[in-house]
Amino acid sequence: MDGIKDYDVHGLDHNPSCTQPAREKVYHKGTHNLIHNNNDGSLREEELYNDGEGSHLVNRKVEGVGVVADGLDDIHHHHQSPLAEFEGTGGGVGSFKVPARAPLHPARPTYLEIRPHPLKETQVGKFLRTIVCSETQLWAGQESGVRVWNFSDQYECGIGIGGRARRGDEDAAPFYESADISPALCLMFDSGNKLIWSGHKDGKIRSWRTDQPNSDDSPFKESLSWNAHRGPVLSLMLSSYGDIWSGFEGGIIKVWPWEAVQKSLSLSSDETHIASLLVERSLVNLRSQVTVNGVCSISSSDVKCLLSDHVRAKVWASGSLSFSLWDARTRELLKVYNVDGQIENGVDMSSVPDHAVEDESNVKSVSKSKKEKSQGGNFFQRSRNAIMGAAGAVRRVATKGSGASSEDSRKTQALVLSSDGMIWSGCSNGLLVQWDGNGNRLQDFHHHPCAVLCLCAHGSRIWVGYISGMVQVLDLEGNLVANWVAHTDPVIKMAIGGDYVFSLANHGGIRGWTLATPGPIDHILQSERAQKRHLYTRQENFKILVGTWNVAEGKTSQEALATWLSSAILDVEIVVIGLQEVEMGAGFLAMSAAKETVGLEGTSSGQWWLDAIGKTLDEGSSFERVGSRQLAGLLIAIWVRKTLRVHVGDLDVAAVACGLGRAIGNKASISYCEEGGVGLRLRVFDRIMCFVNCHFAAHLEAVNRRNADFDHIYRTMAFTRSSNLLDNVTGMLRYLFLTCSLVFSTYLLWLLYSSGLPWILSLAAGVSSAAQMLRGTDAAAISPGKGKPDLAEADMVIFCGDLNYRLFGISYDEARDFVSQRCFDWLREKDQLRAEMKAGKVFQGMREAIIKFPPTYKFDKGKPGLGGYDSGEKKRIPAWCDRVLYRDSQAAPSMPCSLGSPVAASILQYDACMEVTDSDHKPVRCKFSVEVSCVDRSVRRREFGKIFQYNDKIRSILEELYYIPEVAVSTSQIFLQNQETFILIITNRSTRQDNVFFQITCQYQSTVDKNMQTSGCRPRDSFCFPRWLKVTPAAGMIKSGEDEEILVHQEEFRNSENIPEVMSPRKWSEETREEEVILMINVKSSGTTKVRTHHVHLSCRFSTDAVCMLSRNSSTRNEGSSHHRSNSSTRNEGSSRHRSNSSRRNEGSTYQRSNSSIRNEGSYLHRSALQQESVSNGSRRNEGSSHPRSSLQQESTSDMNKYK
Repeated sequence: MDGIKDYDVHGLDHNPSCTQPAREKVYHKGTHNLIHNNNDGSLREEELYNDGEGSHLVNRKVEGVGVVADGLDDIHHHHQSPLAEFEGTGGGVGSFKVPARAPLHPARPTYLEIRPHPLKETQVGKFLRTIVCSETQLWAGQESGVRVWNFSDQYECGIGIGGRARRGDEDAAPFYESADISPALCLMFDSGNKLIWSGHKDGKIRSWRTDQPNSDDSPFKESLSWNAHRGPVLSLMLSSYGDIWSGFEGGIIKVWPWEAVQKSLSLSSDETHIASLLVERSLVNLRSQVTVNGVCSISSSDVKCLLSDHVRAKVWASGSLSFSLWDARTRELLKVYNVDGQIENGVDMSSVPDHAVEDESNVKSVSKSKKEKSQGGNFFQRSRNAIMGAAGAVRRVATKGSGASSEDSRKTQALVLSSDGMIWSGCSNGLLVQWDGNGNRLQDFHHHPCAVLCLCAHGSRIWVGYISGMVQVLDLEGNLVANWVAHTDPVIKMAIGGDYVFSLANHGGIRGWTLATPGPIDHILQSERAQKRHLYTRQENFKILVGTWNVAEGKTSQEALATWLSSAILDVEIVVIGLQEVEMGAGFLAMSAAKETVGLEGTSSGQWWLDAIGKTLDEGSSFERVGSRQLAGLLIAIWVRKTLRVHVGDLDVAAVACGLGRAIGNKASISYCEEGGVGLRLRVFDRIMCFVNCHFAAHLEAVNRRNADFDHIYRTMAFTRSSNLLDNVTGMLRYLFLTCSLVFSTYLLWLLYSSGLPWILSLAAGVSSAAQMLRGTDAAAISPGKGKPDLAEADMVIFCGDLNYRLFGISYDEARDFVSQRCFDWLREKDQLRAEMKAGKVFQGMREAIIKFPPTYKFDKGKPGLGGYDSGEKKRIPAWCDRVLYRDSQAAPSMPCSLGSPVAASILQYDACMEVTDSDHKPVRCKFSVEVSCVDRSVRRREFGKIFQYNDKIRSILEELYYIPEVAVSTSQIFLQNQETFILIITNRSTRQDNVFFQITCQYQSTVDKNMQTSGCRPRDSFCFPRWLKVTPAAGMIKSGEDEEILVHQEEFRNSENIPEVMSPRKWSEETREEEVILMINVKSSGTTKVRTHHVHLSCRFSTDAVCMLSRNSSTRNEGSSHHRSNSSTRNEGSSRHRSNSSRRNEGSTYQRSNSSIRNEGSYLHRSALQQESVSNGSRRNEGSSHPRSSLQQESTSDMNKYK
């Protein structure tokens, strides 16, 4: 056949009797790069390598089917320079193409990396679960409390290895942490109180001051906390009236009134216990209020989403498949409707059956009915039916977990209020639904097939985060503006702060995307950062030892392990060992399948091998075992030297059954059921490396089956965290006793009835098949449309194992003769694997060092030397069954290691330990030299900050983005009485066709008595409205040249919760005549979070009759009842009423009172200061001042030059 001839003058091939082809020498890799043609038409290269001691010539032959390079060093020193390699055909196309890498992702906008992707092993007990932004900070809820980043430090370098930061946070921007407490599940920002509120797993709600000084030496502590519920706090929300709403399991919604919270916050630090009790006793359980005769009007599913509709003063509460709509002021239930928008009344969703429970009951009933039948039936048939029933239940649970259920796919995962007043919901099937303010479903969009996990909105854009790691940007009409893969893990939360939209990935990484993304800033950042990549790029070098051994169900001595490994590990940092046939037998296979079903891995024999190898590697002192995976008789494990351990992690495991999973109903042999592969995936210097241990189909003629085994493993191996499996298989532990008992009984009877073997294998195959499907469920659900297998996306892949490829076209005696003469070059021409790789049928694009050691199979156990080949009756032809192959990220061997080709590997050692005689296979070892190009993320973040802050082009663009159009407010003073409504008009006077976005809140409040004396002006904490005031819409969008009518309405009564406890209702009714508040109108554009502020002074008089009526009825008034309103306030609250500047400029004058009628002579508020407009520059005013006049007079126009 046309094979590639290889030879080494110093290697085992050196034999005068073996004719070798002549070859020319040329120089390559260095100052010389000459390529000449040989007489056979192929290209040959000679490369010059320098290992520090001298130069070594290495010949490389380049052909259309592969590359061959023969080292000229002595075999005993071949670790000094790379060995010759053979490359399989077909590696440049499809799934076998090297994954594309680039210094900067061409399809991803440039981002600010606040916290680089931490290795998940470093985050145990510290995983981040949610984020929220204040004006100057980014807060994150984690499994041990909360942490905070200051925007002023967001470009700073990390502390680095050895600093105060724990492992995993070395490159994160400087941050501060709270004391260790219960996991924080949800966060919200209270701008009025300058607080972050957090809901925790222990059922507590805690507050954290955003202005408290932080120290590197000590963690900060909470401000106010109380016990909210026995179960975890799933969601938090601050209503338009300052109430804290919280959602819990079982559809429970609790409200903590603003009045109680504010009084608790006003108490001193010595009165924390009293403050907590005050809030706890004030709670309002809304579920109890809407439950009548045991029937509840709202769903009993967990309330994971709460949304405050500030536009209309409503609250949305979302279960999995339904919504409830509430009045934020009265806490009255307005409407209950499902995800299709259909109204539901009087339905308690707790009655909906759980399919997982049904599966359990079905299995139990089937098992019971079987027992009740005659015992004369075939035991094997009954055992098979029981286990297959359990396997079916596993499949159904897997299907449910993957989102295939129609109900599960429609679950609401996120809610957001867009700037135009619409509500958007995201579903598990990727559907985005638009709703109006009254809960009417308007339209839906489907831009991505994966589940929506989070939503956020700013200006004219809506940001969507998916479980696939993708982020999309939509306009307010739902049209797709841009999309990109933001993270490799699900995007679980997004928050807007400063100039960025921050996204939190499931692995804990946080990235910031500019508000204008996509846009010209991205192109400038990408170009500038590319020019500086030499500042943040570094090269790392290390060695990997990969060993493979078919141990034939036996054990070995420490001396044999030392012979195999000890001498080779002296200079390596990573050791990967793959074993085959650790255990065998039908009973073991069936038991292994049962364990796989319930997520249990490993056996006592497997553990023995791990301990023995660990002892050889000096585990605990020199090396640390990172992880392992066992499937039946296949075992793979990885050890990392402690000096490298800080850079290695994110371990994922995988297993693929070949013969086992496809043997249902067939009378397969035990060896067939042993086929498959186990894999480990981990990050090394942030590069993904995969290691796969395989055992392919046996026998000389089974070449096609071996090729199929590789293809099946390569395409279907899906890596997941083994610890997550039990979470996916809800209730599967209930099947453990049943499954294991039946399999064990089957095994015992097999010892008596050998005819039961096919049934056992069939049972094992069915259960294991279901388990393998479960293991791939998560990966499939995250990326259902993913084009490439997991292995194809890795930067480096190494396969090892008993691949079972044999020598063909040669007899046993001929093979023995070639081995004895050490003519391995001729034997390689008979190697099935080499021939199949050359034909592009297997291991496409992968490389293997030229084999220069004797065939490793088959030997008589305990018989040393080359005379130990199979002397039995079958006399199996010697073969290289045990192999190691790999692929790095180099599209061509001559490519330098760079960020575009980040992993470059070569083989330094490839041999077999022929002196080990404990198995019919010889152990094989292969040593790799690996060079990795990686990024210093701290330096890259610092350079990003320099570009963003000081680049002239970016500063010019930001100046345009920070522009806020001119807005006119029709009046600065309003007076109401007798439930009147005033129409306040806000006009967008922009001449550049820019939309503006406004939000109205309440900044200050005071009370005026009958003698015109104020009771004191106080900041309106939480910037919420008093309950006697209704402003609609309180937020929205105004197009250029148009205006918006704002209805300012005095409600009929003031709730008794407004009455201070020190005053009786009658005393209040006699002394109080007028309430005064300052309305704050914040206006901003779409490109910035900075706002311009307008103020409107509002006085509201209550008639004596109304006050006395409140005094008489305050103790009996039902908070959830409806109240009459004036006709002028009955207009549709959700409508937007735009008017031109010329048409309705002064229509509000009908309701407006002259200033002379407003009793402001003795007022505590200085109204003249209200006439001034202010622009907020991101810093807050001193709202805690005892005299508001000074704070109001300090309002000033922003200095836009600071952004130039």
